[in-house]
Amino acid sequence: MSEVTTIGLDIAKNVFHAHGADERGRVVFSKRISRGKLLEFFAAQRHCMVALEACGGAHHWARQLIQLGHQVRLIPPSYVKPFVKRHKNDAVDAEAICEAAQRPSMRFVAVKGEQQQAAGLVFRTRDLLVKQRTQLINAIRGHLSEYGWVAPKGPSHVAMLADLLEEKEMASTLPEAARTMLRVMLDLLGNLDDHIKELDKEIARRAREDEVSRRLMTIPGIGPIGATAIAALAPPAETFAKGRDFAAWLGLTPIQRSTGGKQKLGATSKMGERTLRRLLIIGSSSVVLQASKRGAPKGSWLERMLARKPRMLVTVALANKTARVVWALLVKQEDYKAPVAALA
Repeated sequence: MSEVTTIGLDIAKNVFHAHGADERGRVVFSKRISRGKLLEFFAAQRHCMVALEACGGAHHWARQLIQLGHQVRLIPPSYVKPFVKRHKNDAVDAEAICEAAQRPSMRFVAVKGEQQQAAGLVFRTRDLLVKQRTQLINAIRGHLSEYGWVAPKGPSHVAMLADLLEEKEMASTLPEAARTMLRVMLDLLGNLDDHIKELDKEIARRAREDEVSRRLMTIPGIGPIGATAIAALAPPAETFAKGRDFAAWLGLTPIQRSTGGKQKLGATSKMGERTLRRLLIIGSSSVVLQASKRGAPKGSWLERMLARKPRMLVTVALANKTARVVWALLVKQEDYKAPVAALA
């Protein structure tokens, strides 16, 4: 019987499927395994490469399999899909994972430790609460507009609507049921604001204590939230050969539709880590806004770009440039040094 060198593992909540292949890619076994017997099965296997899709729970199982002595590889699901043959089921998915892992040019996802995932959870929790706050604000504004109550855009102006609800003369224009429900939403909004402030303090504390985050905050446009998010969510900088690869992973590089030796570039791909991409664009937007009001440094790249390109285009281009700077700082383990402006 051939010796297994690669196992493709399709994971789920309770039912798993393992596909084993030898060094030539020939099938050795294909079996269904329950959750309770998964580690027992792999403990009985000789040490080999185990490949999984980088989906929910993948990092947990990867850590468990590494402890058993196996070499674990996580593959982005989009890179596995081309290897799926015809119909989709657990056995076919496991076979596709196994075949994808055997490709010499395949790209893998770095396995995250428990602490790194916990640091990412702090940021993700804040992000969730901010989205819920936005939903509540939109709901409050939308419902009050049905009764002719409007306020300027922005979270700060919601307090004006809350103050009006406390005035007897104004509140009397609303039905009692509407006043009750609006007070419930305003109470929820206040609780969300308190939780977000607590998480902001926690993120700021983590950013001060973490050396990598302190280094990243020396870059213009990157604050405590962006720095901690990059440290928690981004893979090791050594994973990428150059800064452009890191920017491409974030989805900040143009889509290529080149053919016949002719280079054709489109809009940004938006195919990478959307959370970090959004934070970099927001940070770059603040830098561009300040430069538009106060003026960019004389002779700088930003000054030349603002003179000939639309502001939004400059913002995305600056985010791309910032991503490359982030990669360089992480690889060289240095603080940011502002470039010297070219003399005319």
